[in-house]
Amino acid sequence: MTDDIETVLDAVGPRLRALRRQRGVTLAELAAKTGISESTLSRLESGQRRATLELLLPLARVHDVPIDDMVGAPRTGDLRIHLHPIHRHGMTFIPLSRRPGGVQAYKMLIPGRTEPADVTPQTHSGHEWLYVLNGQLRLVVGEQDITLPPGEASEFDTSLPHWLGSADGRAVELLILFGRQGERVHVRPRT
Repeated sequence: MTDDIETVLDAVGPRLRALRRQRGVTLAELAAKTGISESTLSRLESGQRRATLELLLPLARVHDVPIDDMVGAPRTGDLRIHLHPIHRHGMTFIPLSRRPGGVQAYKMLIPGRTEPADVTPQTHSGHEWLYVLNGQLRLVVGEQDITLPPGEASEFDTSLPHWLGSADGRAVELLILFGRQGERVHVRPRT
């Protein structure tokens, strides 16, 4: 093997350990979710065992990250970012970041609707920060129901029941930063 490949392979274990710790998952929990024994996971993270596709695939699924990010694969010559939109609940989420763990960035598109939207609040772990680019966003968090015009931002704990939609029936475009482990965005005021 060339030195470059050896360097990438040597970094896989510590990278997997860091990813697991960022997610706040124990070896026992990860073993239960992946079907890989704790001892194999421990040896993989310590570098005593080489990563194989058979081990990396279940880890990538559980952590919801591309295998390339898990192993720190070197980039090919293509500098373009190939965005793969995700369609959920009638909305489109375009991932803008590919870093495993930590805060994830998305561009979100809420289509215009002619009929009233179903306001069914959702809850999940994490923390969300959003910034409205275009349109009028209706944001329901707990008992609060507010409208955010372009240029306004909001931040909230996603364990509270929340819903996002169009305030006026027209399309809405926004940026979202989401941290699964409750990471908060820190905005510094201008001095």
